[in-house]
Amino acid sequence: MKKVSRDVFSLFFLGLREGKKIFCSPLYVLAACLLGLLPLQAQAEITLTFGTYAADKPTETVRKYRPFLSFLADRMSERLGERVTIKMQIAKEYEEGIRQLAEGEVDFARFGPASYVMVKEANPDIRIVAIESKKGEKRFKGVIVVHRESPAQSLEELAGLTFAFGDELSTIGRYLAQAHLLDAGIAGTDLHSFAYLGRHDLVGEAVGAGKFAAGALKESTFKKLIAKGVPIRVLMSFDNVTKPWLASADLDDEVLVAMREVMLSSQNEEIVRRVAKNGFLESEDADYDFIRAAIEQSRGF
Repeated sequence: MKKVSRDVFSLFFLGLREGKKIFCSPLYVLAACLLGLLPLQAQAEITLTFGTYAADKPTETVRKYRPFLSFLADRMSERLGERVTIKMQIAKEYEEGIRQLAEGEVDFARFGPASYVMVKEANPDIRIVAIESKKGEKRFKGVIVVHRESPAQSLEELAGLTFAFGDELSTIGRYLAQAHLLDAGIAGTDLHSFAYLGRHDLVGEAVGAGKFAAGALKESTFKKLIAKGVPIRVLMSFDNVTKPWLASADLDDEVLVAMREVMLSSQNEEIVRRVAKNGFLESEDADYDFIRAAIEQSRGF
């Protein structure tokens, strides 16, 4: 985050009080020139970088977030009395997105639950701005799917078959799915084979094409694929925590508060519903404890 310094402007008004001597200094002349070039309103600007990773197609990610980020910048500008500009930085992989937030390359980000747990481990000073609401709740569904014509009716029947996971750091696409497979008595060695395909849509399409017997993806992506005619069905569904919006350790507290206020007060805005259908809720680290447990359990997969 960057701000235009107010020092030169303070110097200008100091000169008015102190008399002619300071008027002759080069710095004072620079201050006077800047005041002549810049509008009296909005003498400072805050530039923020929003980070995320492409869980779906990168073009879809940009289309989804850009209107909301513009809305967020406008409302924050009103609260802070300074112009706020938000840029986007999309990581190709989960791991890169996590590193960018942990190291402060981006100012705030939207992550999946497992990525939050990991970035919090990498940098304990990462803070939750707000959590997305799902009909007033903090939970939504992930699914394990099979081909529409598959005879399988339970997870236990997947033993000896092939399985498609999402990204290796995906909450639904890996950790929760593996935890549920383990609960059903299926470890990695009990499958014929498995692979990590990255995006949720690629998992569903691969199962629909018969390349894998089953796969894990988020419910919203499953519904989109069904609408496109991909021949898959749900074998089981399971809970996940909704996605947190996170602030870097270096983000100014005043900016964080303004961001949180906008997000928590805008549940009914149409533009907000494009990224969080039911707006946002307050959250705390403990909301993600069962995700930590699933990550630990999946180590035995």
